[in-house]
Amino acid sequence: MAGKNRDGSGQVQGAAVHWADETAERIIREKGDKDRYTCASGITPSGTVHIGNFREIISTDLVVRALRDRGRTVRFIYSWDDYDVFRKVPANMPGQEELAKYLRFPITMVPDPWGRDSSYARHHEADVETNLPLVGIHPEFLYQAERYRASRYAAGIRRALEHRETLKTILDTYRDEDHKIQGQWWPVSVFCGNCNRDETEIEGWDGEWGLAYRCRSCGHGETVDLRTTPVVKLGWRVDWPMRWEHEQVDFEPAGKDHHSQGGSFDTARHVCKEVYGWDAPVSFRYDFIGIKGNPGKMSSSQGKVVDLPDLLRVYTPCLVRYLFAGTRPNTEFTISFDLDVIKIYEDYDKTERIAWGDEKAKDETVFRREKRIYELSQSDTDPQGKSRMPAVKPFQIPFRHLCNLIQIADGDIEKTLAALVKDGKPPREDQLPGIRERARCAAYWIDECAPEEFRFKLRPAGGGVCRALGEAERSAVRGLRDRVIAGIENYADDKSCAEAIYRTAAESGMEGKALFRAAYQALIGKDQGPRLASFLRSIGKDRLMEILADY
Repeated sequence: MAGKNRDGSGQVQGAAVHWADETAERIIREKGDKDRYTCASGITPSGTVHIGNFREIISTDLVVRALRDRGRTVRFIYSWDDYDVFRKVPANMPGQEELAKYLRFPITMVPDPWGRDSSYARHHEADVETNLPLVGIHPEFLYQAERYRASRYAAGIRRALEHRETLKTILDTYRDEDHKIQGQWWPVSVFCGNCNRDETEIEGWDGEWGLAYRCRSCGHGETVDLRTTPVVKLGWRVDWPMRWEHEQVDFEPAGKDHHSQGGSFDTARHVCKEVYGWDAPVSFRYDFIGIKGNPGKMSSSQGKVVDLPDLLRVYTPCLVRYLFAGTRPNTEFTISFDLDVIKIYEDYDKTERIAWGDEKAKDETVFRREKRIYELSQSDTDPQGKSRMPAVKPFQIPFRHLCNLIQIADGDIEKTLAALVKDGKPPREDQLPGIRERARCAAYWIDECAPEEFRFKLRPAGGGVCRALGEAERSAVRGLRDRVIAGIENYADDKSCAEAIYRTAAESGMEGKALFRAAYQALIGKDQGPRLASFLRSIGKDRLMEILADY
């Protein structure tokens, strides 16, 4: 099914099979053949950067990869809007009263309530910057507080002041009568040079570089030079298009709220062209993300939002990428932390088998799509940032089975891996890191997220007879021990073992369902558990005989 005319990225030349490739082709078509394309993303670090915010980051990254897979040079910038105003204290932040003292300050001047970083903003920035490389995302970070304070946007600010009537007209075009700008309006805001708050009024502009303001909070007033002042910034709806032109941005996605009709993207597009003389970037709308299940004990506290570290505790980096690479950005979807996690791992494994040719796809189109999703899901790229298949073919172990093995090993991941190595078809040494990574996620999911009915713990050796069992059930367990478990190594597969279990039930005069319940009670103290034949073979003869010795 490999097909012809296939390039190194796994795509058939001239045929876009993934939404990121479609977007890349649109960028090239609309922006022309360029030496370098700039793709942008960004956010205000006003609180925890949650998984909804991450959707913009990874959506941009996937398009960046698609461009690079076409041999294009790409600059991927991520802007921290840390010169925005600190408007409210999020519910999940410590030191609420102390943080409240800094309301209306620029976020970069709010102290870090954890005492770890130089500021509140930097704390959230550092958290994201530490975790993005784990999922193969490596943007160039731009810090807007640093840029505004260095007066890098002085010319852009002056241009906005020169065109403030035009800007007012543009903004009012997208507003109803009740929300149109009234009276004198300025496209800039000022942080007071004395008290640092943005509760200031513009008193005048000299038509060149001088801007006068007075603070309503502390009464301080002064005239500043736009070429040297660190306190002036543009309002959001002008700042965004100004930076598009400043950075020559070719692509930037935006959330459905920004992309609504007459929303901030429509405004910015108009401002960018009419005031700054630059065509707005190619864009698409990304939708919201829902959460199903509890991501962990720590995430159940009031005000806690789900972030990338929460995902990485349950999903491997490739699975995290797969969640987004396999879903069109304009589609709302739910990220699960409940039993659906098993299904998501199964879906990824199927995509992996198709990509490696271990499972036949329905047709060539499905093969190319699944292979492309798999390539874009990999956290590693080649030195040019292009997508590629893993250097080592992964060893597949179903997530559900891995969870069972980990619980059989009492949560010990290394014991779990050792059991795999002793198996009839063991993984190679170079495949173990990938299994270990998946096992860590499985162990966390079992402990912190899995429903109680999925969890189990084997009874200890010499723990005696289960008190919940009657004599008939204990007799059936003895029969299972002596007729099946004593020779369990002789069964070639789960099917032959299961057949032996049912024969034992019949010989004991008991229905198979009743024997299963007795076996689970004897082994884990529950009425149900993993599929019994596979479960017994995974536990192994020696340990089973020790647990059931007193029967």
